Amino acid sequence: MKIAIDAMGGDYAPREIVRGAWEAYQESGQQIILVGDRSILTNELKQLGDNYAGLEIVHADEVIAMDDAPAVAVRRKKNSSMVMAAELVRDGHASAMVSAGSTGATMAAALLRLGRIPGIARPAIASVLPTENSVTLLLDVGANVDCKPKHLVQFALMGSLYAHKILSIEVPRVGLLNVGEESTKGNELTQDTYTLLQEAPVHFYGNVEGRDIFKGTVDVVVCDGFVGNVVLKTSEGLADVLMKMTSQAMRQSSLAKIGATLTLPALKKLGKKLHYSEYGGAPLLGINGVAIVSHGSSKALAIKNAVYRARESVENGLISAISDSLNNNEHKVG
Repeated sequence: MKIAIDAMGGDYAPREIVRGAWEAYQESGQQIILVGDRSILTNELKQLGDNYAGLEIVHADEVIAMDDAPAVAVRRKKNSSMVMAAELVRDGHASAMVSAGSTGATMAAALLRLGRIPGIARPAIASVLPTENSVTLLLDVGANVDCKPKHLVQFALMGSLYAHKILSIEVPRVGLLNVGEESTKGNELTQDTYTLLQEAPVHFYGNVEGRDIFKGTVDVVVCDGFVGNVVLKTSEGLADVLMKMTSQAMRQSSLAKIGATLTLPALKKLGKKLHYSEYGGAPLLGINGVAIVSHGSSKALAIKNAVYRARESVENGLISAISDSLNNNEHKVG
């Protein structure tokens, strides 16, 4: 199995992308294809040492920038590192792709080169968020800002399968993000979706509110991409601000500094749990191939973990599981 990585995508590309790939190879022996400018990538690898035989380079002389129009860039920059990474998966030279480049362009490249799983109307980006005792999978977090009830039902099915196959949750509880727990709450979209989810082939818990996400009330939370992206960005900003405020408070007095010394190990552990790099990236579910979308600010640790998430998805047959479930329950999720 080989994992194709868009080595030129992301705020810290190519150095941190290459380092993350190199670390994944050193730790696990995972074979990786780095896609990007050959001379630049070769130079980066040489700086890391001599042992990189399992890291192959496929030359790509174009890069899709963060501010490029996604669909237009994918069509025009056919020799870009992102597009060529997707083509490696399509053509069977790689089993999965990882990119920290533009989320919209990554989605467009995956859609145009790999296509959707038959029966899936729209793909969804799923993000793993920490809870008190475990994690919660939130989807969609940005692929679709406008959705219909059937789309959310398909998100629920794909999210449930991901939680079972990759997060090792035996029977994932699925919740519908809403403004109240009662079945009559919400807008037309959530009310109609609630009715459909009651008949869907998932363990439907019911409506959940925003505070339930981090409590771990359910294992999978479903919403449209507009709401999901707001939740994701808000949680990232809140975590960052809380850590900074805590750090500032601990420097305000001698007593606080003593307390900081005692609590520092616990705070570091909390900070690590909250940081996106621990989860690697978000799977693009519904694509007919494994595609992991990493944060634009990903450094080596995030890329390394994204490689592992990609490998787990391939090894656990995630794509075939989604396809089989759709075929067996077409009348309930179509």
